[in-house]
Amino acid sequence: MAKQESLGIKALESIHWYVHDLERSRQFYTKGLDFAEVAVSGPELEAHGKQKSALFQAGEIALVVSQPVGEGGRAWRYLRKHPDGVGTLNFVVEDVEKAFKLLDSRGATFITDIQRFTDDAGGKLAFFSITTPFGDTTFRFLQRDNYKSIYPGFQVHAQPKGGQNKYGFDKLDHVTSNFQTMKPMLLWMEHVMGFEKFWHIEFHTDDVASQQKRDHGSGLKSEVMWDPKSGVKFANNEPKFPFFKASQINIFNEDHRGDGVQHLAITVKDILTSVKDMRHNAGIQFMPTPGSYYDALPDRIQRMGIKKIDEDINVLRDLEVLIDGDKERSYMLQIFMKDAASLYKQADAGPFFYEIIQRKGDQGFGGGNFRALFESIERAQKAEGRV
Repeated sequence: MAKQESLGIKALESIHWYVHDLERSRQFYTKGLDFAEVAVSGPELEAHGKQKSALFQAGEIALVVSQPVGEGGRAWRYLRKHPDGVGTLNFVVEDVEKAFKLLDSRGATFITDIQRFTDDAGGKLAFFSITTPFGDTTFRFLQRDNYKSIYPGFQVHAQPKGGQNKYGFDKLDHVTSNFQTMKPMLLWMEHVMGFEKFWHIEFHTDDVASQQKRDHGSGLKSEVMWDPKSGVKFANNEPKFPFFKASQINIFNEDHRGDGVQHLAITVKDILTSVKDMRHNAGIQFMPTPGSYYDALPDRIQRMGIKKIDEDINVLRDLEVLIDGDKERSYMLQIFMKDAASLYKQADAGPFFYEIIQRKGDQGFGGGNFRALFESIERAQKAEGRV
């Protein structure tokens, strides 16, 4: 199809969570990940929306977290169906009216008309929301004109509370979502959002050549869509036949009770220091990587064409950090936290997890590491007797 006109997205401004226990999230973000709490919902907003909220920030990463207060609010409705999860993605756009008209012409389903607000200093904010194929996750598009109040009804702390971002979190790199079938979403991203294809991979964790001998396997197809103007990227997964039911994508969907956001990737400037400090200072747990991955790494670095890296492979092994790339001296380093249910030790926290990533020239998605991640998740599911 012909290239679509851009919606004018400038950035993915914030992620809006719906959770059972706001205090549990507050402790995790401010004590565990050293985010600062910069604002909370005011009494009027809580009474109107039937939920209480806090805004946490580190670098350019902003997370709104909401807990139901009584019945009937958005968070309450979401949590009747799902464990804790991502309910809304907030995009800043250049021109909210233009974005609305373009989406309307492409058949988007609107939840609200454009809503407009003015703060005490005369700043203006306008936004609207649409439904999406991302399960019960909605998209909101905002235009800011010197609006200083963050969001309507929020009370900004005179001094941020909690952390100082000592782990060096920088920005959101991409959003990864799981679907039982992703083709409708890919078509929607292309035809409605105007995104373009960026990257593709598919595999099984076990050797396909020995398929007849296998009784399980965590297969996937993954397609990355992006908005070239803003650089916003969405990685999207679906289970791959055979062993559809055993695929960890399908298991995520069963645990999440539907399609939705599996993880967010956040960038750091020095992943080795960040991971070491998160392990030692906050007790953050990460997905395990077998020693065989690092035994094979020197040869793999040569085969991928990276040739040489700055890091000591023994340090990567100790911290279980992964590496990938396909050009000389151009690569990425990444690691995946354990899912929220494992970190909190409470099932209602859900299967969502965070990825930590440092890019050193490579803008890919760690195709070689996808298998390592999936094998790690599959080992954990085997240990729990789930596959």
